[in-house]
Amino acid sequence: MVVVLVVLLMVLKGRRRPPSDGVSAAERVFIGLGANLGDPRAALLRAFEQLANLPGTRLVARSSLYRTGPVDAQGPDFCNAVAELATTIEPQDLLQALQDIENSHGRQRPFFNAPRTLDLDLLLFGQRQINDRRLTVPHPRLHQRAFVLVPLQELAPDLTHPLLGSLTKLALGLHKQPIERLT
Repeated sequence: MVVVLVVLLMVLKGRRRPPSDGVSAAERVFIGLGANLGDPRAALLRAFEQLANLPGTRLVARSSLYRTGPVDAQGPDFCNAVAELATTIEPQDLLQALQDIENSHGRQRPFFNAPRTLDLDLLLFGQRQINDRRLTVPHPRLHQRAFVLVPLQELAPDLTHPLLGSLTKLALGLHKQPIERLT
């Protein structure tokens, strides 16, 4: 009887019960993963595990792995994927966590678009639009990269870009960027 009254009072006051899994009230977030140095496939698989272990975060889904040639970059082919997360971490803190994961993989930044052991990009954070000195969301080149849009569509075919609309329509213009599904 007491539990029923507490729940009823919470509903009447417009409050929800606290999330039992810690991420029920989380934002839907998409992370792009890429690597072209060392063992890229192993790096991405390990990064999925690390993303799943972030506090207040649940790995909702992961795309297949894809092989792509470098776009505006140098070096060997990339292994790419996208992760869908549910997280309660704020965007700036999530960016720092992504950079910490990259650093744990030995990420070096000797020059812009250098080959990398692991690259993690915050692609979408719900429908938020963020533009500050450290972070731009949606990712500013998301719509120009087949290696992002193809795995993103695999996870969320009806997803829309907060500014540009249908990702499916955006992907149609990228047919000249070769991409091969690995797994």
